[in-house]
Amino acid sequence: MEHVVAGYYPEQVVLDDVTLVARAGSLTAVLGPNGSGKSTALRVLYGLVHPRRGRVVMQDRDITTVPVHQRVTLGLGLLPQGRSVFPGLTVHENLELGAWSLPPSRRREAVARVYARYPMLEAWRTRLAGSLSGGQQRTVEIARMMVTDPSVLLLDEPSAGLAPVVADQVYAEVARLREEGRTIVLVDQNVRAAVALADYVYTLEFGRNQLEGPRAEFDGKLGTVVRSWLRV
Repeated sequence: MEHVVAGYYPEQVVLDDVTLVARAGSLTAVLGPNGSGKSTALRVLYGLVHPRRGRVVMQDRDITTVPVHQRVTLGLGLLPQGRSVFPGLTVHENLELGAWSLPPSRRREAVARVYARYPMLEAWRTRLAGSLSGGQQRTVEIARMMVTDPSVLLLDEPSAGLAPVVADQVYAEVARLREEGRTIVLVDQNVRAAVALADYVYTLEFGRNQLEGPRAEFDGKLGTVVRSWLRV
């Protein structure tokens, strides 16, 4: 995103001239205190929030006005913040919904590929998604995102609300996705875990760019950066 200004109401500015660049095949972490605009940045990238100024570019193509369903076909995938399963539907039905943007002839194969990637889903296939634990629901959400085999992943607080051991499993999967060559933009409150995974880091404060640089530049700055957020 280039020089993006965006908000949810006419008089509200959440992002104020924000620029973020996610290089192909890398993991870019976007960090900041609550209310700094991190999740809004992901929504702009995915097309759920339209910028008032600035633009969104993917692989040299301006997609600022491209609707969400077309961004999915271009290879964008979103893991939203909080629980996003359809609780009254089975796990299999949730995965089928992840294939909605694909041609009908490809949907069955795409869902089968996800079962092969995450074999634990087979045991949950007929269970209502709402009956699963938080960690299991997160697995379903990640699998549903992967049905379309996206090349660019937008991950919003993937470990939020999970027990530490489950959060570690989620981060291990994020690392695997990066090793596969996918481009990842990770928004996270777990600063140390996010920086440990990142190739490049941005921080936002009050909806504006604050600091940025490769991971190595942040190793000695984390304490100072986080303490500054506590005063915000």
